Amino acid sequence: MIKDTGLILGICAFVLYILGGLATFGGIALLVLVGDQDFLGWGQATGIAYLCICIGLCFSIMGVLFMRIVRNHGPR
Repeated sequence: MIKDTGLILGICAFVLYILGGLATFGGIALLVLVGDQDFLGWGQATGIAYLCICIGLCFSIMGVLFMRIVRNHGPR
């Protein structure tokens, strides 16, 4: 079993935070650039953009909280 799980958990938290930021800014770009047009046959781009913004913000918040938990429960 891996003894240094703190590093792996920290990297997972950082990746979650980065993905959340990418999804948020991707949703904003989708909202501004595409607008009300159909997006890849999935529906209107506005609904998908709002979904990306909300999910991205949730991922960013989860990443920050996860980083705080990993940092506070480190080796003693």
